Amino acid sequence: MFPWLAFGHIIPFLELSKLIAQKGYRISFISTPRNIERLPKIPPQVAPLITLVKLPLPHVENLPENAEATMDVPYHIIPYLKKAHDGLEQPLSHFLETSTPDWIIHDFAPHWLPPIASKLGISRAFFSIFNASTLCFIGPTKSSVIEAHEPRSEPNHFVVPPKWVPFHTKVAFRYFEAKQIFDLFEENDSGNSDWFRYMKVLSGIDALAVKTCVEVEGEWVKLLGELHDTPVIPVGLLPPSKQESSDNKDSNWDTIVEWLNKQEKASVVYIALGSEIEPSQNNFNELAFGLEQSGLPFFWALRKRKGVDSVQLPEGFEERTKDRGVVWTGWAPQFRILGHESVGGFLTHCGWSSVTEAFQFGRALILLPFLGDQGLIARFLEEKQAGIEVPRNEQDGSFTRDSIAETLKLVMQDEKGKIYRDRAKEMTTIFGDRDIHNRCIDKFVEFLENKMG
Repeated sequence: MFPWLAFGHIIPFLELSKLIAQKGYRISFISTPRNIERLPKIPPQVAPLITLVKLPLPHVENLPENAEATMDVPYHIIPYLKKAHDGLEQPLSHFLETSTPDWIIHDFAPHWLPPIASKLGISRAFFSIFNASTLCFIGPTKSSVIEAHEPRSEPNHFVVPPKWVPFHTKVAFRYFEAKQIFDLFEENDSGNSDWFRYMKVLSGIDALAVKTCVEVEGEWVKLLGELHDTPVIPVGLLPPSKQESSDNKDSNWDTIVEWLNKQEKASVVYIALGSEIEPSQNNFNELAFGLEQSGLPFFWALRKRKGVDSVQLPEGFEERTKDRGVVWTGWAPQFRILGHESVGGFLTHCGWSSVTEAFQFGRALILLPFLGDQGLIARFLEEKQAGIEVPRNEQDGSFTRDSIAETLKLVMQDEKGKIYRDRAKEMTTIFGDRDIHNRCIDKFVEFLENKMG
């Protein structure tokens, strides 16, 4: 297993590793030393089958010392992390030569991996932590599909669903997101664009494994198979297992649960925008003032990024809201918080893993996407009425305190928002159904076995 150097990728890769190991297969989980040290504890029943392999990250100019994951650096430094990651080509190559695995399951970044694996006769699966609708939107690799459509060459082409999607959908970017997504097609300081990397790793793969299931994204999974010349295999949503989420770093939990226990059932809005998001000071202020204006009890998990001139809460905000809200700057056990009965709604950046966690417990979603695939996930959820997006300015993505307060009250309290609360509860029947996800893993492992002959 060889994930990209971001914990939003590393953790799903680790979840998938544990599930494959449960079937009795040996896994080498490859990352850099600091990332391996920061992994959650592996359950004892699969630990003997998972070897954690540390490949030191080569030093690259402009990359701070000890920065080994995206959470360690500001957004504009990430290209240098990709450049350092490219420097793992030799050590990984050496590891594969000496350990002779049957499969390597990898991410989007190592564009240099295909020839190495093919020379050594190792089968390759690309594991996408992005869902099927996002991958369909990103585009095809099958030449007949590419040739049938005009290339998308400007942001306006990305604010509508692609021509190759044959059914009606709202899954597309807003203009402010499309401008930002355009960066993926531009060469960056790593020397290659993300698009180039993605196209290279997809060429000649033996399987495209996707963090989704047919029950959630049936038509998209089918379409994905038609856009690529390779078997598409949904591996399920990889929800964290309950007992595991309770054993690490949870000395914080006692303090948090004491506060949650005092709140009324389904009254609290939980706010978390992931560890990668850098909102502007203005957006941050409007979010805080909107939260204050809503009058709702809240728990705000506010992680600060390394090396970023962190935005500040409005003056006096914590003092004014201390009777009904908590701003938590330490590590927050998100899965346990979402599982507490006092939590009714979740204001989220729409990371696919966070959405999966929320729907384990049927928490209603208030959608505030910022980066990458998050906008597409927000539209996908809105289409299912499984969440509602905070109204934004189409040109620059800004929002107001009023739009935050109104959307929060709609989803948490208003009669009109009942549809979102009900639909979120319905979602647990799929997202929370372990059997569905287990069947996906069974099929995936069977596919891996058949290919091994």
